[in-house]
Amino acid sequence: MRFATFNVLHGRTLRDGRPVAVSGVDVALPLREAVASWDADVVALQEVDRLQRRSGGVDQASVAADAMAARDWRYGSAAHGRTVPGAGWVFDPAVPGLRVYGSRDVDREGDVPSHGVALLTRLPVREWRARRFTPAPFGLPLRVAGRPGLTLVRDQPRAALAAVVVGPRGPFTVVAVHLSFVPGWNIGQLLTVRDWIAGLPRPHVLLGDFNLIGAVARVALNAAEVMSPVRGRSWRDLARVATYPAHRPLVQFDHVLAAGLPVSAAVGVRTPGTPVSDHQPLVVDVAL
Repeated sequence: MRFATFNVLHGRTLRDGRPVAVSGVDVALPLREAVASWDADVVALQEVDRLQRRSGGVDQASVAADAMAARDWRYGSAAHGRTVPGAGWVFDPAVPGLRVYGSRDVDREGDVPSHGVALLTRLPVREWRARRFTPAPFGLPLRVAGRPGLTLVRDQPRAALAAVVVGPRGPFTVVAVHLSFVPGWNIGQLLTVRDWIAGLPRPHVLLGDFNLIGAVARVALNAAEVMSPVRGRSWRDLARVATYPAHRPLVQFDHVLAAGLPVSAAVGVRTPGTPVSDHQPLVVDVAL
């Protein structure tokens, strides 16, 4: 089976790390072509827009689902509001919690624009779960695509999506996450996800932008397993490759971690080029 994870940067097209103006064309085309090219069975997307003006007002999760011929999918957002030029993200106080959308909710009239994560699959889904994470109480100076130097960025609410899918050898669990960029806060979110899916069918496969470098996520998960009264899960990296920044990858923020599978289960790993985003997509072929 083929798994893919990609922080899409709301579908923004970049060249050498700099934004490229797109006008007079389908602004969702690069994202659509990228997702279709992977031919993946399970896809996790982060920084996904829904009905945002900056991304052409489209439902990007729906675009991706059509591109990969997904059998089922969900988009989850805990951040509702609009991006306003010069003001950044402006939250809508009328929508404070988590919302989850699927194929029946595409471009519903009156819906509030939002930003979140998506999980899409060609396999039958037995159960869906969604969870919201509160933001860290402070921001950090970060490098932002298209801006020189460092920009003070405040943390946002996050959403995680889990699906129990039915594979050729039975059910297993996949999770799409985009963790906070605040050190320590993201570890706490990761361990919460671990506990949240503990009772779901194994193997467990976590996909997403963890905002954690290299082996940090795996080490944190396995340390928690040692302290757990119920052991038996050992987390493994199925891909060890730099994914950020896209034009010159130096570090790995994007991961595919699994419990209940050996490292040898990963029989192919690649980071295909795409004009979309400041991250590279991570595509992993797995023998279940």
